[in-house]
Amino acid sequence: MSKKIKDTDYLVISARIRAMETGLLTGERMEQILAARSDEEVVKLLREGGYPTMSLASPEAMDAAITAAREETLQDLGDSAPDKQYLDIFKLKYDYHNIKAILKAQAMDQDPDHMLADLGRIPAAELKEAITGGDMNQLSPLLAAAIAEAKEVLEATRDPQLGDIVVDRWMYRDEMETAEATGSQFLLGYVRVSIDAANLRSLVRTLRMGKNAAFLEGVLFSGGTVDESEILTVAGNNGGGLAELYASTELKNAAQAGADALKGGALTEFEKLCDDAVSGYLSGAQMVAFGEAPLIGYLAARETEYTNLRILLMGRAAGLDPDTIRARLRT
Repeated sequence: MSKKIKDTDYLVISARIRAMETGLLTGERMEQILAARSDEEVVKLLREGGYPTMSLASPEAMDAAITAAREETLQDLGDSAPDKQYLDIFKLKYDYHNIKAILKAQAMDQDPDHMLADLGRIPAAELKEAITGGDMNQLSPLLAAAIAEAKEVLEATRDPQLGDIVVDRWMYRDEMETAEATGSQFLLGYVRVSIDAANLRSLVRTLRMGKNAAFLEGVLFSGGTVDESEILTVAGNNGGGLAELYASTELKNAAQAGADALKGGALTEFEKLCDDAVSGYLSGAQMVAFGEAPLIGYLAARETEYTNLRILLMGRAAGLDPDTIRARLRT
């Protein structure tokens, strides 16, 4: 029997993480990047924040540098974390992203390589070989089941959106089982609020498209804190009671923005607030002195940072004005 991991096993890594948090990209530093007059100035600011020297000449070069920084962080913390499954939570979504890309490319007889992200638990090339070769014995049962069901749905319907829903359902199941295996209520709460955010997005998008509750039922995910039947009731009322349903949850502000979007408002703010709600939950790790929560919170903060960096750098490269870029940044 494996040794039960205790909070005190995280004393050393928790202390390291508190020190590492001081290197996170602050709002002030992001504003400096937005205001930078040249690429050279941006690179200098990023180097001061611990990032490697990177070329801003192409999206691929920028993405490669951010990916390298992410891998270095995961490797560093993976070497000292008592339970590696906490890192898996932030990796497995890329396995499922790659499944979607490979299956869609396979259906269209195209090469998926440019769409793959080598950030998951399994090397993208290895996953591609398993799917295209039909030998999935080396994959986990959940990944193999996701691939099999998604292929069946795609072959029967030719609808990539339905295929994506199937893959996402297996992804959340994988996240839930991974969280449960750790015994961490904090990690389980993170998965649940993520499912709540996904279901709220589906509710608002379904109503915006003029679809009915029967359609919504097919795209909701199990495991969140907000019951699926209550979400369907709101859908049956054309959005009535949306804000009230989420009033006591992390998604309170996002739900209000969703209600406004149903009246013709923009979806941009709603989408951002859904992400911010998940980040808000994770910010609770700041109140924990030691244990797995600081590790989870830090990894999540880094993931948000990488997302924001991509938004910042791609937005600058595309010539977007600072206000447009700023509106897309996650907190």
